[in-house]
Amino acid sequence: MFRLWTRTSSMLLCAAALAACSAPATESAPPRVTIPNCDTEVAVSEPPKRAVSLNQSTTEIMLSLGLADRMVGTATWTDPVDPALAADNARVPRLSDNNPSFESVLATEPDAVLGAYRAVFTDEGVASRERFAELGVPTYLSPSNCLPEEAPLGEPVELDDIYREVREIAAIFDVTDRGEALVAQLQQRVAAARAKAVPAQDTSVLFWFARTESPYVAGSTGSPAIMTRALGVRNAYDDVTSMWPQVSWEDVLARDPDLLVLGDLTRDGEGDSLAAKQEFLRTDPAMSRLPAVAAGDWMPMTGTEMNISLRTITGIERLADRLAELERR
Repeated sequence: MFRLWTRTSSMLLCAAALAACSAPATESAPPRVTIPNCDTEVAVSEPPKRAVSLNQSTTEIMLSLGLADRMVGTATWTDPVDPALAADNARVPRLSDNNPSFESVLATEPDAVLGAYRAVFTDEGVASRERFAELGVPTYLSPSNCLPEEAPLGEPVELDDIYREVREIAAIFDVTDRGEALVAQLQQRVAAARAKAVPAQDTSVLFWFARTESPYVAGSTGSPAIMTRALGVRNAYDDVTSMWPQVSWEDVLARDPDLLVLGDLTRDGEGDSLAAKQEFLRTDPAMSRLPAVAAGDWMPMTGTEMNISLRTITGIERLADRLAELERR
């Protein structure tokens, strides 16, 4: 899915133009904001006015902060945009549904580039952060994804990490008041969801993201784990420290989860869609006998909700509604 870039003459022309256009008027101007960010720093002297977002989750944070007029490009969309943000999103050029080329990003003459995943800041994705830095373009990487997705994490991602990302992006763009207002709104939504869901003791939830053969499920460190901790239920794979471990169906059967959350992904890979997952559960001789399957105790969830983003809070709300339904039965 990632697009390899090559050093072409057109890219060099873009790079030269970008260097000329984006060079600060005063080279010695001290940074207005300096933020430690994964293994580097983000330093900006002025609030960015021509930002590119390389992933949907950073795009939706920026749109939620009212920054559409500061954006010159978005990319890598996995789901339709949040309907509440659709009007503002329509004002921002979409560079690509997947990873854009390095050249297309440079052509926008960006003064900041933001991404949600480490993979986009590689030569196999878009380009390394070092390459952008060589051109004087600061980059920001979601602090929840400093490591590759398959890497075990020493500490799980928490709601506070999502709030931190909102606040840091707000600080970079000098809209800290909007950042605090957005965080307060998110916190209120989580509190309301917690009050709604009163699950039975030791209720376990399995989050199935993709593939029917050796499925990818949620470990204890990503967005689904945030949801289960917020609502007082147990993630079926809370003993695995990578975000998306690949497991066997025999192990899923042994863990016997009470509720299945099925990823409804817009990509067309094997086992990605909700329909494909439901068909497998109904027809597989072993999985069709799982009590949660027999009872129809499952629910869909979008890929954006199942990855760390503002939509994690939406996932908390939807999971709370489903747990409340199960308790009323």
